[in-house]
Amino acid sequence: MKSWEWSLGPERGAWLVGIALAAGGCRTAAVQDVVVVPAGLEAVDATPGAGGYAREVRDPRTGMVFVLIEPGEFWMGSPEGEEGREDDEGPRHRVRISKPFLLGKTEVTQEQWWAVMQTEPWPAQGGGDDYPAVCVSYEDANEFCKRLSETDGVAYRLPTEAEWEYACRAGTETQYSFGDDEGRLAEYAWYSENTSGHAEPVGQKKPNPWGLHDMHGNVWEWCVDAYDKHYDERSPAADPVRTVGGGVRSLRGGSWNYSRRICRSANRSSYDPDSRYDILGFRVARTL
Repeated sequence: MKSWEWSLGPERGAWLVGIALAAGGCRTAAVQDVVVVPAGLEAVDATPGAGGYAREVRDPRTGMVFVLIEPGEFWMGSPEGEEGREDDEGPRHRVRISKPFLLGKTEVTQEQWWAVMQTEPWPAQGGGDDYPAVCVSYEDANEFCKRLSETDGVAYRLPTEAEWEYACRAGTETQYSFGDDEGRLAEYAWYSENTSGHAEPVGQKKPNPWGLHDMHGNVWEWCVDAYDKHYDERSPAADPVRTVGGGVRSLRGGSWNYSRRICRSANRSSYDPDSRYDILGFRVARTL
């Protein structure tokens, strides 16, 4: 069996990885599985997903691993009867994510931040290569994405709120990606009842059904949207995003010093875009 790669050229920004099977001793071959690996990345899980893209890929320069998020529809927000529900989580409405994208398997780590930015904004306590990069503002997170994009020649960015919740839910409609039993949260999240007064190393807890770690708890994650308490009432049904208006920016996921209910899939928060606290971090998306 022989493997090879085809370049699709810079306009596609990807590689095709194929497998040829020799037949009956002849030199002819047939392509069995063809997988698209975005430019600059290497396949971790070469199983083809939407658009033929590999389901999990890695950036060899930073070590960031990305999961393929396929298009689909979901219920965004929480139903009125959900325990701990806040007013800005509704009305619950149907949203369509129309295109596949990549999303960081974990929050950006301190090692990954240093590889791109060469700074250490976080306090010494709770530090280490595998800890999330904290004390990072919305502006800082966008600068990280900008520099990464310029280096690799592709579009890295923060996820939209809709993309974030879609990926967090991973096909579920429950309070958490693992169900409604908040007693199981410690299996999946770092939050106020199981941390040591700071964020914890990423990827230590169980992933959600789509293989993403720490979508509940550990650190609040910046989204690209400008926060609007009533946005759900007037957001479009397909690929909603609000990038203008309002001074504060949206955050998702809860963090290490917040309660179980704040770590629910639908919970929303916001901070000023220049805020830098040890509860604030982010994960990166990449447009395909």
